[in-house]
Amino acid sequence: MDTMMQTVLAGVFTACAAAATASAQERPIELATGPGREVVEAYCSPCHSLDYLTLNSSILDDRGWTTEVKKMIDVFGAPISPYQTKIIVDYLVKNYGTGADVHSK
Repeated sequence: MDTMMQTVLAGVFTACAAAATASAQERPIELATGPGREVVEAYCSPCHSLDYLTLNSSILDDRGWTTEVKKMIDVFGAPISPYQTKIIVDYLVKNYGTGADVHSK
């Protein structure tokens, strides 16, 4: 194996080891208890981390969360019915909207 290939493989190994270590140190997000939590977990977590909710809680109000959920459906193809959309948006606004106290959850 030539030196260039060894260098590339060493870099790939290092990157994989770093990623594994970082993910092992992450704590799972514990969503706020309330109506709709199980629907959010079922429909949101298969596609992205639930920390997205807490990261955006300081900037998204009811209109913002509605837009985000509709984007997940229209742009990314999330299989969410209108009924489930209402449950998800209501949960997000109440627990992670700009007026919610997410730090006490």
